[in-house]
Amino acid sequence: MLIVQDLKTKQTYWQQSTVGPRGRYRFGPGLVIMKFGEQLRTSVIKEYQWYYIAYDELKAQLKTDWATPPTKAKPKGKRREWSEDDESKFIGRLEQELDKVHTKQKVKAIEIGRRIGNSEKEVSDVVARLDTRGPVGRDGAVNNDDAPTEEEFMMLEEDLSDIIADVHDLAKFVQLNYTGFQKIIKKHDKTTGWMLKPVFATRLKAKPFFKDNYDADIVKLSRLYDIVRTRGNPVKGDSAAGGSQGNFIRNTTKYWVHPDNITEVKLIILKHLPVLVFNPNKEFEMKDSAITSIYYDNPEKWDLYEGRLKKTEGAEALRMRWYGGMDTETIFVERKTHREDWTGEKSVKARFAIKEKNLNAYLRGEMLPEAIFEKARKDGKKPAKQIDEDERLAKEIQYSVLKKGYVPVCRSFYNRTAFQLPADARVRISLDTELTMVREDNLDGRKRAGNNWRRMDIGIDYPFSQLPAEDIERFPYAVLEVKLQTQAGQEPPEWVRELIASHLVEAVPKFSKFIHGTATLFPTRIHLLPFWMPQMDVDIRKPVTQHFGIRRPGNSNPSSTSDDDDDEEDDDSDEEEFDGDSPATTAIGSSDEHVNRIRGRDTENRAPRNELDIEEQVGAQPLDLDEAYPIYDSDDEDNESDRLEEARQIGGWTYYSQLIKSKSKLAAYKVASTIQSLRQPSAIPANGNGSLPALDTGKITSKRFKAPKGKKIHVLVRVEPKVYFAAERTFLSWLENSIYIGSIAATVLNFGAKPTPASFFAAFAFTIVAILSLLYSVGIYLYRSQAIRNRRAIKYHDSVGPTILCGTLFVAVVLNMWWEAAERGFISMSVPGVQGLRGL
Repeated sequence: MLIVQDLKTKQTYWQQSTVGPRGRYRFGPGLVIMKFGEQLRTSVIKEYQWYYIAYDELKAQLKTDWATPPTKAKPKGKRREWSEDDESKFIGRLEQELDKVHTKQKVKAIEIGRRIGNSEKEVSDVVARLDTRGPVGRDGAVNNDDAPTEEEFMMLEEDLSDIIADVHDLAKFVQLNYTGFQKIIKKHDKTTGWMLKPVFATRLKAKPFFKDNYDADIVKLSRLYDIVRTRGNPVKGDSAAGGSQGNFIRNTTKYWVHPDNITEVKLIILKHLPVLVFNPNKEFEMKDSAITSIYYDNPEKWDLYEGRLKKTEGAEALRMRWYGGMDTETIFVERKTHREDWTGEKSVKARFAIKEKNLNAYLRGEMLPEAIFEKARKDGKKPAKQIDEDERLAKEIQYSVLKKGYVPVCRSFYNRTAFQLPADARVRISLDTELTMVREDNLDGRKRAGNNWRRMDIGIDYPFSQLPAEDIERFPYAVLEVKLQTQAGQEPPEWVRELIASHLVEAVPKFSKFIHGTATLFPTRIHLLPFWMPQMDVDIRKPVTQHFGIRRPGNSNPSSTSDDDDDEEDDDSDEEEFDGDSPATTAIGSSDEHVNRIRGRDTENRAPRNELDIEEQVGAQPLDLDEAYPIYDSDDEDNESDRLEEARQIGGWTYYSQLIKSKSKLAAYKVASTIQSLRQPSAIPANGNGSLPALDTGKITSKRFKAPKGKKIHVLVRVEPKVYFAAERTFLSWLENSIYIGSIAATVLNFGAKPTPASFFAAFAFTIVAILSLLYSVGIYLYRSQAIRNRRAIKYHDSVGPTILCGTLFVAVVLNMWWEAAERGFISMSVPGVQGLRGL
């Protein structure tokens, strides 16, 4: 992927570099391509400017001397072969660069740790002075001369903001250098033909500057910043992970975060919400943030998967969840139930706790729910009503598992950083990183979980290198969930709106770990794919075009050097990893067969807002007759050709009937396309400058996503009960109009003592209109009913039928008036049509 700047629109966006043969660029005139060397030079942070990888010098070192200098006859020339001496010099220089970057990263990380420790002492001192009451004077007043002032708190907040900016800059420094090493090794292997990537991956692991985790620092900074922000009075409450959560309802929106932006997103959020620490009495460990869930389903029918994917009323998801390592004794049995909006209810997640040693017996029906909650009833620590609800839930889940044969199929693991005020769930934001899905089934002749409720050969040792490739799916992005409990009509906080409107996140509504894991881990068994699958092949990174993010107190703008990149080919369309352990997973570039998203934003003339992604933008546009949903394409066309080929082999009437059906569909498609093009030249209404009036987001190119053969993309379509009744009322209205028109025909024919030719032809015209209206209404009703039952994304409103009906009725009335006027002598008999009519 390369950064492209359009000189005409002044917009910058990511785009794949080549298409077809290597080196054939798809960029048109008026575009400036920013390669990685230019990106590196324009992203330099002043403090680190002498410690970045010398990318341009290493790239120049890959060019050997000319063996045959370029001439007019041979302008390309020929360079001498890459030698072993050249390889030794290059590796030596690469080692120097690696040592330079690694040393700077370690020194800065130690400095940040010491600054955080010093800030902890200063904050503790200020809080101690805040809690100390001075002596009481003669007048009874308390002497608070030693109490901290507002200026002290402001200085502490500024120091912490500076440390936060340091963590952000270090993370960006590490990410950019890691990408630089990736690219220079890739360029070396492609240019010289010598394979350095496997060897240098080992050297990178010896100096893993890119593997430092900043979660522990973020937790400390969050606690300190919360104390300073609240002036020594942080909100208190229960912050246990699920400790007091039984049945709860939230409005949740989900986003993807590219690995390059994870640290920045965390630092932005902690300045507004503290990190939710599950156990504040112990030092933070990585396992404290680990969350693992085992999802259950029936692998024969996949009832729970399809129900959650289609969002049918009452669809359930069943999972066993625990927090921390494999030694955790408490397991939460959870059931998520989807409710349609028209029911007036909200989707609910209900759960109860059970000891791990009892879970197998419970799932097999050997331990009844009464025995699980017997001890809780005796202790009396929980209300009896809550215990009754948990017991009823346990009975329902146990009955479902035994009756429908639910077994473990998929595991999801991730490290969660939750941001929330303790005991205040109005705003809760969680960021799940290192998301991994693992197979838990016993299919394909392999005993993964066996007779246990989960497999035991793995724990929380990400990236689970011991597993075979077919058993694991490592998700390339982090998942941000924004959960709000706001009153009706209440707006979310301004900083939340700015965050989700920024370049740091990509909206993916209704994303599900269970659905994604099941769809990717069982490719031969799952044929209905979630609608976000095409987005997996699209780079979700966006250029930094908004003034939003981490800002250092004062002025500290990044500086940059001033060399221009050369014109040498730099094929960056396929970014690769050195190994599976790296934290910076690169995105996959788009291709011609997939969705191409080209973004550009103009932030000078409009307020920052969340740019709708390609799916949402097309969803906001009117649907074409020939294209119910232009982003996704299923295998219907292939099935049509396959059916025709099978019928041809059979021959006879089977082949001819299938051929007629196929040709009829093609003819109807052409007619509909022609009518649509005449009625609406452009499916996207444009304003004066040719862009979407409500979605002025720059250049957007959309293409069909072709689902793999035998699979379909499921597009979410909301069908409420009133849609069924609306379709039926529409059919009855057409039927009523058909009866009226037929009655008019009978009246015209039988009006008077003897029918005249004029009345006969008028009655014939009205009868034809009535019959056509009746047939059309029946066809439309059957078509809509089937689409509603199948939840298809079609055009449920009709703008063609009523127009044709009114036009035909108007012609019939005009002809009737014409003939009656001719009969009564109001029109000259010289009109040929009238003479012919009277001759009859």
